[in-house]
Amino acid sequence: MKCPFCGYEQDKVVDSRSSKEGRAVRRRRECLQCEKRFTTYEYIEKFPLTVVKNDQRREPYDRQKLLQGILSACKKRPISMKKIESIIDKIEDEIDRLSRTEINSLEIGKYVMEELYKLDDVAYVRFASVYRKFKDRDEFVSEVKELDSKK
Repeated sequence: MKCPFCGYEQDKVVDSRSSKEGRAVRRRRECLQCEKRFTTYEYIEKFPLTVVKNDQRREPYDRQKLLQGILSACKKRPISMKKIESIIDKIEDEIDRLSRTEINSLEIGKYVMEELYKLDDVAYVRFASVYRKFKDRDEFVSEVKELDSKK
């Protein structure tokens, strides 16, 4: 493991514990050269998941891409990073339960919509505007009115 501060390749593990509800191991490490500490996570390696896009292109599942989409929807909202990570973990658990090697991007979007609906109205509508590809203001207003009638 390379030190993120100095690039030295030797470190020692200072602390190790279960993390993310048992799905990962969190390790505190100390560089043997600069003595700075950093954290790493170990995850169980899963079968590669392929996302099938709307135009039928296929690309590897990327947690960072999902994170960026949710972060955009939650921008300037009172939603902690811990809560966002929890949403992603929940979505990934749901996908894992399907035991498939491919998933449609629309299915992932549906899971995100369900979680954001429970979490924050503004984040939900922001994500919905991209996910459902609103063509004009009327579709946007209609979604907000529907959200009001459900709550």
